[in-house]
Amino acid sequence: MITVDAQRLKKDLIDLGSIGRTPSGGLSRTSFSAEDLKAREWFTDRCTEAGLKVETDGIGNLIVSSPRADALTDPSLPAVWSGSHIDTVPDGGAFDGALGSIAALECLRRIHETGAALNRPVRCVVYADEEGNYASLLGSRALTRGFSRAELETLTGRDGDRFADTFTAAGGDLDAAAAAKLPDGIVDSSVELHIEQGPVLEERGIDIGVVTGIVALGSGTVTFHGRADHAGTTPMNARQDAGVAAGAFLASLPEVAARAGERAVVTAGMVTFIPGGANVVPEAARVTLDFREPTADGVAVLEALLIAQAQEIAAAHGLECTVDFAPTVPPAPLDEGVQAIIADAASARGLSHMPIPSGAGHDSQNIATIAPTGMIFVPSVGGRSHCPEENTRWDDVARGAQVLMDTILALANR
Repeated sequence: MITVDAQRLKKDLIDLGSIGRTPSGGLSRTSFSAEDLKAREWFTDRCTEAGLKVETDGIGNLIVSSPRADALTDPSLPAVWSGSHIDTVPDGGAFDGALGSIAALECLRRIHETGAALNRPVRCVVYADEEGNYASLLGSRALTRGFSRAELETLTGRDGDRFADTFTAAGGDLDAAAAAKLPDGIVDSSVELHIEQGPVLEERGIDIGVVTGIVALGSGTVTFHGRADHAGTTPMNARQDAGVAAGAFLASLPEVAARAGERAVVTAGMVTFIPGGANVVPEAARVTLDFREPTADGVAVLEALLIAQAQEIAAAHGLECTVDFAPTVPPAPLDEGVQAIIADAASARGLSHMPIPSGAGHDSQNIATIAPTGMIFVPSVGGRSHCPEENTRWDDVARGAQVLMDTILALANR
């Protein structure tokens, strides 16, 4: 039994939470931005101080090992992985991703400090661009599915920057990124600690959520194509206004989701008008969508409904529309054996626990395609996430990190 250092964990989370702070109190650390690079440097410094070894793979994932622990086992064996991400959504919170990354670091530090002799190696991983500025779960998708250089060159961020430009400016190499896919047999198993990002655990007074599976995730754009005209001289009945069509589409999204099923959700987090002048009837309006449903069949139905709705609204307004959806990230049932280990670890610490599905996407759903994978949830205050108000109580942080530690040890000593 190895105990995590809860005070060190807390300090690290507070320190990391000061990087990329916005005037509203949130955090903005878009992947490969100056703020993200500063956070990655901070994280690397913490690893180096602890005597750990940090490697950066071709796509920018950080993979951390303990030379001391590896010397006591066979480092050629598949390793137990644990980690999350440190990039954020715009004006996001201080716990999403950061908790899982810092807790995994703390677990590896304690293994290193105690000189624990394990049956297999342990790795702490920080995944690049989990928040999907350039592509959904970019870092873990590169490891498990892979990207060609041509695919990478087509990726564009939410601010309009090309991934290829921003990545290379940050020191990356596109050929190395295209070669980031892991060979078989690298990962033995994986476990990720995360805040719930919802209200269930807090409302029910449960300490630990044992995640049963992760939702399917779709994303992409719907663009309505009209005609640019003068805002003052063009009669309303003579317009082909792409902005009005986009507005009708936005208003219809709750009904589209309801037709797909009670667990289906659709979000339009970005709308871009072209040319973007207040006195110009929009020639085009691009709606960026995020849509999710727990099952593969369900998300396929939802995608088809969204396309049909966009086409119907475009026709009703005398417009054309184009749809550009990325390949759906499939739902991921998590490994029952890892779930059992997590539940046993919580019970052994006297903590209440319950099975819970994840409505948010996580890197673990990609890692689950190559190795037995589990996730641990801890309560989110008020169920808030992806906002400055995101918070988790420090006692819950410590409990989750300890269950993570116990789970890693159990996996590594199987």
